Amino acid sequence: MKNSYWKRKSVFITGATGLLGAWLTKELVEKGAYVTIFMRDWVPHSNIVLLSLLREVNVVHGQLEDYLTLERALNEYEIDTCFHLGAQTIVGTANRSPLSTFESNIKGTWNILEAARSSSLVSRIVVASSDKAYGSQKEMPYTEEMELHGLYPYDVSKACSDRIAFSFFHTYQLPVAITRCGNFYGGGDMNFNRIVPGTIRSLIYDESPIIRSDGNFLRDYIYIEDAVDAYLTLAEALDREEIRGEAFNFGTGKPVRVIDLVQKILDISGKRHLETIILGEGENEIKEQYLSCIKAKKILGWESQYPLEKGLQKTIEWYKTFFGETMTRHKSFK
Repeated sequence: MKNSYWKRKSVFITGATGLLGAWLTKELVEKGAYVTIFMRDWVPHSNIVLLSLLREVNVVHGQLEDYLTLERALNEYEIDTCFHLGAQTIVGTANRSPLSTFESNIKGTWNILEAARSSSLVSRIVVASSDKAYGSQKEMPYTEEMELHGLYPYDVSKACSDRIAFSFFHTYQLPVAITRCGNFYGGGDMNFNRIVPGTIRSLIYDESPIIRSDGNFLRDYIYIEDAVDAYLTLAEALDREEIRGEAFNFGTGKPVRVIDLVQKILDISGKRHLETIILGEGENEIKEQYLSCIKAKKILGWESQYPLEKGLQKTIEWYKTFFGETMTRHKSFK
């Protein structure tokens, strides 16, 4: 697609304060789109604030559970494109609080889809599912043809939102497509309970990194700029009828064990002297989760441009700059 594709398009983004949402917002603003974001909480250290994007976009305050606010936003801002990223995304939080997770992730999805259905202007919708919706499978890697077998609260919530999106396409011909991505990483992720930002923060403070699990979980990690490109590529492709109602995996196709990921961060950071602490916890999580991205390459022409080492190098540099500028002002990050 031409670089001018997004110029003057009116885009609505839920979950814009998250890692992916902020970088996606930034890219769309730079491409000339009119962006409206849906924001629940004011989080001063969120990436969308750090990127100084709030003065560049329209902001609608509300919760995904509030259908009327979503419907109003899509109509008043004459939205033609929706990126539904908003969700409770932390597995541990989902395990502790399943009801609120189901409310935001499942009800929030049918609300945004119904609001889009009621609008005559929305012509493309991308709904964020997850690789975790696949659950435990007998064969790996995950392919889009596999049934969704999520068992735990977060996994189930994503499997439900995934199927709800399919339902709106097949019942109402809503122009929707679904993403199933690996684990995002990149600068601006302030959820330090996640392995990449948590490990980098530990190393910056010269502390031993901590692995919650036994370190042998196998995961697919996708750098955030790859993820933004994947979402934009899929949204643009929704102009083609055969893309509507389809799900696509996005990842590197090269899974890595958590302990090896941490070691690579240690190597790149020059902090090999620090000993990793392995807690051996991590219940209610699947041991192996990684994706086949053949469909995305074949149909969308998309493939990852950031090998793990390259993505980690950029991520580490981002956090070095961030902590260098804010270490004295934001001691709470330690």
